[in-house]
Amino acid sequence: MTDHTVPALPAFSRPRLRLGRLLATPAAFDALRTAGVSIFALVNRHARGDWGDVSDEDRQHNDLAAIAGQRVLSSYPLPDGQKVWIITEWDRSATTVLLPDDY
Repeated sequence: MTDHTVPALPAFSRPRLRLGRLLATPAAFDALRTAGVSIFALVNRHARGDWGDVSDEDRQHNDLAAIAGQRVLSSYPLPDGQKVWIITEWDRSATTVLLPDDY
């Protein structure tokens, strides 16, 4: 007999960060478009506390910063080897998507 049960979908997590105004540098926007990566998918990961490719120390800092109202930085590698950063300001007024060279 074959089991035809459908696996449960993961529960949607609530965002951990208010993002404020969403901004992107032209270079980051172009890099994401060229790589075929959705800016919204990365911003969604950032907002939910998936900080991407950061050190354990930076991950712990981001976890605390999300609660304590400090600046949060995520880093995501693109398929072509470039990195995209997403920074949410301490006052949650803005979140910026940028390349490290844009900083």
